[in-house]
Amino acid sequence: MWVSTKAQYGMRALVEIAVGGDRPTSLKQVADRQGLSQQYLEQIFAVLRRGGVVESVRGAHGGYRVARPYHQVRALDVIELLEGSVAPVACIDEPEGCERTGHCSTEGLWRDVDAAVRQVLGATTLADLVAQRELLQIEPLPAAFALG
Repeated sequence: MWVSTKAQYGMRALVEIAVGGDRPTSLKQVADRQGLSQQYLEQIFAVLRRGGVVESVRGAHGGYRVARPYHQVRALDVIELLEGSVAPVACIDEPEGCERTGHCSTEGLWRDVDAAVRQVLGATTLADLVAQRELLQIEPLPAAFALG
């Protein structure tokens, strides 16, 4: 599975929006903070809005906010909205399209890879990513307390 910039930027931007809580955050702010194209984010967020992950708020202080509780937004759902399938090879999703299905020595490998990717992405929520971002923002310990 190759994760495109669309999915990478979408996940990063979604975390930025989530950090704003119920307060709508503009895509311009997200683009500036993350060093991304606002126009590209608009395309990404149109997909996320149609998928029910975010909602848009109009007005002078408008922007986007997450439409569901953070623990209900799985990375797998977001990536599948933006990318489509996460399967490493086409025959995982469409076994009838491959003449080797059931007779391929690598089929089990690709099924295992697919299951592992789905497990990790399915178990990771927006709440987890927001918590990770908050951990990264913690000031380092003073030198006297650093582990050496």
